[in-house]
Amino acid sequence: MTAVRERSEGEADPDWEYAPLRIPADVTRLNAAAQLSLHAEFGGWELARVVRYVDGSRRVTLRRKRRRTPLPLPGLSV
Repeated sequence: MTAVRERSEGEADPDWEYAPLRIPADVTRLNAAAQLSLHAEFGGWELARVVRYVDGSRRVTLRRKRRRTPLPLPGLSV
């Protein structure tokens, strides 16, 4: 399960919320892109950062503008 986190003290931005995701190495690029597209379309998330590791896994950070009513958090179904 993924939790929305606050940025560190030096990077505090009250207008945005962030959600880190870990994408395993066995998930294809096409499947990962499809999942991220769904989060973008239905959850209002946008891609903030992607880090790819030597083992093929990826750490993705999504962001969206803060809202008064919370929307569901993203999760990657594999």
